[in-house]
Amino acid sequence: MATALACAGLLTATACSGSDSGAGSGDGPVTVTVMTWESAPTNAAIKKALADFKEDGITVELLDTPSGNFGDKLASLTQAKKLPDLFWCGNDTEQQYTSQGLLVDWTEKINEGDGDFKADKFVPSAMENWKTADGRMGGLPSLMNAYGVWYNADAFKAAGVPEPKAGWTWDEMYAAAAKLANTNGAKYGLVADQLTGPDGPFTMSMYSVSAGGAPFTDNVNHPTKAEADDKYTEGVQKLVEAVRNGSVSPPGYDASNVQSLFAAGKVPMMFGGQWLAAGFQTDKPKVKYGFAPFPQVQTPVTLYDSVGICTPQYTKNQDATFKVLQYINTKVWDAVLPASPVAPPAYAPAQASYFDALSKAQQTTVVDTVKADLAAEKTVGVRFTTQWAQQVGDLTTATYQPIISGKKPISELQTYVGKINDLIKQGG
Repeated sequence: MATALACAGLLTATACSGSDSGAGSGDGPVTVTVMTWESAPTNAAIKKALADFKEDGITVELLDTPSGNFGDKLASLTQAKKLPDLFWCGNDTEQQYTSQGLLVDWTEKINEGDGDFKADKFVPSAMENWKTADGRMGGLPSLMNAYGVWYNADAFKAAGVPEPKAGWTWDEMYAAAAKLANTNGAKYGLVADQLTGPDGPFTMSMYSVSAGGAPFTDNVNHPTKAEADDKYTEGVQKLVEAVRNGSVSPPGYDASNVQSLFAAGKVPMMFGGQWLAAGFQTDKPKVKYGFAPFPQVQTPVTLYDSVGICTPQYTKNQDATFKVLQYINTKVWDAVLPASPVAPPAYAPAQASYFDALSKAQQTTVVDTVKADLAAEKTVGVRFTTQWAQQVGDLTTATYQPIISGKKPISELQTYVGKINDLIKQGG
């Protein structure tokens, strides 16, 4: 969703340190440091918004972070114990760091709340996903990721296929993909790396749950089991057939330039997140496009996750840091999202500026789909956040993806699930 940026002060002892940033525990002035993975224009907007933060004795410093691998920089700063007071983090990082005791637990503060800044004002699934197994909150979710199907309305009209809309079915999606494949320069009717790639087993949970079956796993943060029941297997079988007949892109398809191909009219449908709207708003694709909810079998089901902001345990002034964290969640997005509506805030009262920006840009299908996703009662996680998640990824490459490609029989799903359950029992 954002360009990963590195910490500018990696080689200096003070620039990125929560403990050396001047955030003393006495009565003197406090400096709260913030590090994001955002693009330069977004960081400029954030910095401008932070300049309006007014609290006696507290200064906010947004660290300059040149382009680079945010994950690697974060690991380096973590090892050196030089993390800034507030840093952008994914759900997996928050879960793992909290379980290791590396982060401040905000549970008490967010439950007590300051005015309207309380836990019950956040999107419920986001708060639930950020809790560890023992109920700790090692950070707060900040922006939501909602997912759906981007479609080329012009291609649908030319093919005489109804445009996707809420309530459409998986069978209708595959039928549309079959009709749109090999037309107007498009090889596949649907490019769906989220179905055929590393996270595919979790995405396929939507089919199973919508059909009244079980999800792939009972919990992505602290799972007790993985499962591929009859409904799940039915969904996988339909995907295998769609890949076999050329309607859907296969595992291993290079999706790195799929957004450009979609904008040029070379991809009729693609799975993706709401954040693409901001880029499309700027780049203005040559085609008329829309964003629809995921298809369903019987009941609506979606998947989405959130990114957030974390604080290291050794931060000296937690009260000052929390005040800045609250300001970011309640005020900063109002200044940033109108110019770049990348995602809806997890703090519900701050969502108006996001939706207003999309409405003014006439992105009505994006507004409708994101609102439907945020209100969905049934959701599934996008991936494991556990320490052994990479081992599951290896199993997915070795077994799940060959099943989707038709190189292994669908009966191998049970072997695949069995090996994941062994990992769950062993804890990695």
